Amino acid sequence: MIDGGEADDKIIAVMKGDAAFNRWRDIEDCPNRMIDRLRHYLLTYKQAPQSDEGTKTEITHVYGCEEAYEVIHRANNDYIKRFSRLESLLEDSLAG
Repeated sequence: MIDGGEADDKIIAVMKGDAAFNRWRDIEDCPNRMIDRLRHYLLTYKQAPQSDEGTKTEITHVYGCEEAYEVIHRANNDYIKRFSRLESLLEDSLAG
């Protein structure tokens, strides 16, 4: 989805061994009615009650597990790039 002009991916996951949803393996296994409810929630959850402000979010597309894995992989790489020195910086600040 796009939120405030920036990409803001949302990933729906099922906990391994979940009694209700453990047969779901990809987005096609999720009923359309549930996807519609999730869309509504994601497009409205930041809006204040009785707000006249229009939504600044949009859902561009819904994708399956392969693309979700790619999003997770890219996010992990971004995290590593940004915070790879965090541990050494903390050690330096504690030593100094």
